[in-house]
Amino acid sequence: MRKTMYYLLGIMLLGALSRCSDSPETPEKPEGRNMFGHFVPRGLIKTSEGLAPGYVMFSVPASGSTYLVDRAGMVVHEWKGTYPAFNPYIMDDGSIFVGQNDPDYPVFGFGGPYGRIQHIDWDGKILWSYELADEKQILHHDFALKPNGNILAIVYDAISYEEAMALGREPHRTPLSGPWMEKIVEIQPEGEHGGKIVWEWNLIDHLIQDSDPDKLNYGDLAMHPERIDFNHGDSVPPALTQDTLDAWRKAGQADRNLTRFNRGSDLFHFNAINYNPELEQIVISSPELSEILIIDQSTTTEEAATQQGGKSGRGGDVLYRWGNPENYRHGDSTARKLMYQHDVRWIEPGKPGAGHLTVFNNNAPNVPDSLNYTTVFELVTPLQEDGTYARGADGRYGPETPVWMYMAPDTLSFFASFISGAHRMENGNTFINAGPAGRFFEVTPEREIVWEYWNPYHGQVREPNGDPLNAMPMVYSTFRSTFIPADHPALSGKELVPIDPQPEPYVMQKPPEKKKE
Repeated sequence: MRKTMYYLLGIMLLGALSRCSDSPETPEKPEGRNMFGHFVPRGLIKTSEGLAPGYVMFSVPASGSTYLVDRAGMVVHEWKGTYPAFNPYIMDDGSIFVGQNDPDYPVFGFGGPYGRIQHIDWDGKILWSYELADEKQILHHDFALKPNGNILAIVYDAISYEEAMALGREPHRTPLSGPWMEKIVEIQPEGEHGGKIVWEWNLIDHLIQDSDPDKLNYGDLAMHPERIDFNHGDSVPPALTQDTLDAWRKAGQADRNLTRFNRGSDLFHFNAINYNPELEQIVISSPELSEILIIDQSTTTEEAATQQGGKSGRGGDVLYRWGNPENYRHGDSTARKLMYQHDVRWIEPGKPGAGHLTVFNNNAPNVPDSLNYTTVFELVTPLQEDGTYARGADGRYGPETPVWMYMAPDTLSFFASFISGAHRMENGNTFINAGPAGRFFEVTPEREIVWEYWNPYHGQVREPNGDPLNAMPMVYSTFRSTFIPADHPALSGKELVPIDPQPEPYVMQKPPEKKKE
């Protein structure tokens, strides 16, 4: 498992950089393979006749702003939040819900915690600002909106080393500070700052391990694909020395909550969540498992902690998983389909492929002696009439292959090893966000790029003490971008003309050239 990418925003970024660097085992890096898009042309790169009318929404890195740009690449609207924003969702009234990086959350770190969600109206008024960030738990990565106005959010849940041992986690896989488990909560907004948790699912209730029969959760993984192996993953890195930690902090390479003993805490790293109201099911992405997981949300909280209840009759157990059947002992590494994937979601009703799943597969093929590249998958799941999912004769959940896939014609030029996403458009095209570079592009079912835009913006948010944030290397990186069709109810009656003046693009300063000897 590739933990290093998420150990630091120093460590996370260094890990991310290492993925796009050469190593002794890989071929020479092709010219122009620039995962972060440094020093490349930005703004509108390509357009075509006959495009579906609409706009693109994205949050500006290191900024509280979320922009709406038109097909000409011009900013036509801005929502302003309080903290660094990412992953906005637009509502029918033109307001947005957006995750925001709370400046003072404790304990948690590395890539993904943010701690706060804000609801901002079209004119910039903050309607709701909700924080879930303390020493025990924190909102991280992604959330989803339900038709009832509630929010499904991914939350880290810290447990102690001793608790992990009792649950059957192996000592060499467990940081001394204790691991971060995962849970999903449904938040009912209340007032300007309140939120009531009305439903909860905890991964800790659905574990299995085959290492120690004297510990909890012992069982045969091959017989229980509905449960998650608590002993997946690598050994944790050695504890840092205090001198090393001090040196990393001095160099600005240590996340503010990095300690000597908490590397390897992020066991499952859920990074995406999506809700299907017709099925009343939730799909989750776990890149550490290299799997997507579906669970039943028609349960009560009490049923979600068991193996019974809900429409499926399975309680909170996993209904479907895909990407890495080795995790439940029904294949080896050659059966693996996903490699550190992001942004799984159902294709909405009315769009071509409705009911299928799209997944951004960050790191294919992930084999020795090969440079990795990125693919986007469309999957047809083996959904049955009762809302459960069939397994094949080999014990695996299908499909064997995606029904549709996008990768670059040259394979290697489309590479985004982390964040990123993709979703289906009303016209059947697929909108793709190569996150590290802030590159947004639209491809046809025949895989032709018909529109392309590279985010040219970077904000000026500073550290809590006033120090400027180091922009490198994620200068233009964008967690998620979304195509908003022109006939979306949110845009009805809105004046959508380029704002004047346009925001100032961020221009990277090239390092001085080395003098030739």
